[in-house]
Amino acid sequence: MMELKVEGMSCGHCVRAVTEAIRGEDPEAVVQVDLAAGLVRAETSLPRDRVAALIAEEGYKVAA
Repeated sequence: MMELKVEGMSCGHCVRAVTEAIRGEDPEAVVQVDLAAGLVRAETSLPRDRVAALIAEEGYKVAA
C-alpha cells in the first residue's frame, strides 16, 4: 500500500476524480482518500510515480 500526500483535495468530487483516475489504469486498485489529512492511499500494481502522475493530471499537487 502506497501513501501520497496530495494538496488541493476538498470534496467528494476530488475523491471521485482521484479514485477514477487510478482505477482507470488499474481496475483492481483499492483507493482510500483522507480529505482531512490530504492523503491518498492506494493498493495497486501501478508504480508510485505513475499513480502520482495520474493524480497530477487531475489537477492536484502531489508532494515529493
